[in-house]
Amino acid sequence: MPSYLTGLECIRCGKKYPAAALFAGCDRHSGPESANLTPTYDYEGIMRSFSRRALTERPATMWRYQEFFPAAPDEVVSLSEGFTPLLKCSRIGERLGLRNLYIKDESRNPTWSFKDRMASSAVSMAGRFGARVIVTSSSGNAGSASAAYAARAGLVCVVFTTQQFPLTMKVQMQSYGTMLAACPTLEDRWRMVQQCVETLGWYPIAGYTIPMIGCNPYGMDGYKSIAFEIVEQLGWKAPDAVVMPVGGGDAFYATWKGFQEWQRLGLIDGLPRMVAAEVFGPLASALAKGLDHVEPVPYGPTVAVSSGTYTSTFQALKTLRQSNGLARRVPEEDIVAMQKELAELEGLYAEMSSVTSLAALKSMVSEGVIDEGAVVVALLTSTGIKHPEVTATYLPQIPAIQPTLESLGEALNQTYGFSLTAAV
Repeated sequence: MPSYLTGLECIRCGKKYPAAALFAGCDRHSGPESANLTPTYDYEGIMRSFSRRALTERPATMWRYQEFFPAAPDEVVSLSEGFTPLLKCSRIGERLGLRNLYIKDESRNPTWSFKDRMASSAVSMAGRFGARVIVTSSSGNAGSASAAYAARAGLVCVVFTTQQFPLTMKVQMQSYGTMLAACPTLEDRWRMVQQCVETLGWYPIAGYTIPMIGCNPYGMDGYKSIAFEIVEQLGWKAPDAVVMPVGGGDAFYATWKGFQEWQRLGLIDGLPRMVAAEVFGPLASALAKGLDHVEPVPYGPTVAVSSGTYTSTFQALKTLRQSNGLARRVPEEDIVAMQKELAELEGLYAEMSSVTSLAALKSMVSEGVIDEGAVVVALLTSTGIKHPEVTATYLPQIPAIQPTLESLGEALNQTYGFSLTAAV
C-alpha cells in the first residue's frame, strides 16, 4: 500500500505546498493571522483501497486507517496506539442530564494520552526527511509521547521545558532516554526549538512559532483517527456532538477534518457539532468578538495544566465556525469536582485537563444548549496518574485505625461520613 499524501495546503487560504519539511506555517500570513499547513491526499486512490470490509482484517490500532495518514506502511513507527474504548457512561450521563453520553478514553494509549496519535504520525515521517534528532517543547503529554516514539524509532530526542511541571511527566520523558532542558519561560522553549530546527536541522513535533500555529502538520493528521474510531464504534454513524478539552486545538481541528473526510467519501451522512472546553477561554472570546484570529487572554495558575493555554490556533477557531460549534470556559471548581465525580461514578480517573469536556457539558445541558437526548462523545485526553499531586490536595488524609470494628467505624464516619450500618 502506498502513501496517498499529495502535498500540504494552508488552513487559512488554501495555498498549495509540496509534501516537504515545512513546519513554520504558510508564508502568506504573519502576526495574528499566522496559519499552519495541513496534508492533502489522493482521495480517489484512497477509495480504491479503503473499505469497511478491509477493516475486518486490520489491527485494532489507529493505523487500520492507514490510507488517511501521511506515512507509507513501511515508514510507520507504532506502539499500537489508538482504537481506545468508547464507553457508554450512563451514571455520569444521568448526573449531567444526558441519556446517550459516550466517553472516548484516551488514557489507554501507550504513554497514557491522546498525544500518542500525533507523535506516531509525526515520527513516522521523520525518516522520509532524513531526521536524526527529534525536538519539541512540552511540560507534559506531548513530551512524553515524543520521547517514546523517538525511542521506538531509534532517534535522539531533546525536549525543552520549564522547571515547573509534573514529576510523573518528567520521569516518564527521561525514562525513554530523552534529554530535557529547562528554559525560563514558555516562549523561551519555543525560541529554542526554532533555533534547533532552523540552524541544526532537527525535526520538530510540537509547534514553535509565535503566534501559535500548532504542531507538525504530519503529526496533526494522526488525530483524525479519533473521528474514524468514533464513527466505527458507533456503528458507522457520527454523533450529534463531540466535546473536547482544547488548548492549542490541533486535535480538535484534526478530529473535525477526519469527520469531514469521511462525509466527503460517503462513509457517513452527517457531521457532529464540535464543542471546545477551555480553561481561560481564548476561543470563546474570539467567537464573541467575531475575530478571524485568536487573541491572547488573561491567564494564571490552573489545575488543568495540560490545556490551560492563554491563546489557541486559527484551525481551532475555523473548526468552531464550520461545525456551528461552541466554546465554553470551565471554572476551576467545576474541573476539580468533575474529576472526583467521574472517578466515583464510572471508575475513570482522568487528568484534570481531560475532565473539562464533561464539566463544560454540565452547564450546557442545564442551559438547554445541548439536548438531553443527543448522542454526545466526550474526550478524555489523559490519565490522572500523569499529575496525581493536584488530585492529592483535594483528598482526605488516610485515617490510622486499630484492628477493631469500633475503630474502623469511627474512622470511616469521621473521615468519609460513612456508617458501618449503612452497608448492612
